[in-house]
Amino acid sequence: MRRDDIGNWMWAEACEALARAERLHRRFFEPLRGPAAARLPAWQPPADVLETEREVLIVVALPGVDPAAVEAAIEDGVLRVAGVRQLPSELRAAAIHRLELPQGRFERRIPLPPGRYNTTVRHSLAHGCLLVRLEKTT
Repeated sequence: MRRDDIGNWMWAEACEALARAERLHRRFFEPLRGPAAARLPAWQPPADVLETEREVLIVVALPGVDPAAVEAAIEDGVLRVAGVRQLPSELRAAAIHRLELPQGRFERRIPLPPGRYNTTVRHSLAHGCLLVRLEKTT
């Protein structure tokens, strides 16, 4: 095999690998369509879990989220926090120069520390954080 044949072959392989990577990249960032897409969460908020003698406290960062758009429930020893963050209607027509806060549906499933908890989930939203208080039972 001649020297330039190897170079051409390597160049063709490299170009094909780049083309495959570009296709995968486009597919990864392609938005979902259809009814299933509306139900899937777009992002997961960060959370802290703290425990005292009497209760477990979960703090979930939700800046800009309407309290009415948040639900919290315990399912099989896991706290499920879900909701939607949307741009305020007056800003939807604005030119966006940077948009770092994720928008759309969110869901976070947080495993709870071992123990028994009151089934009533008390939560409040203040200062951009959801505070969930789970009272321990004996």
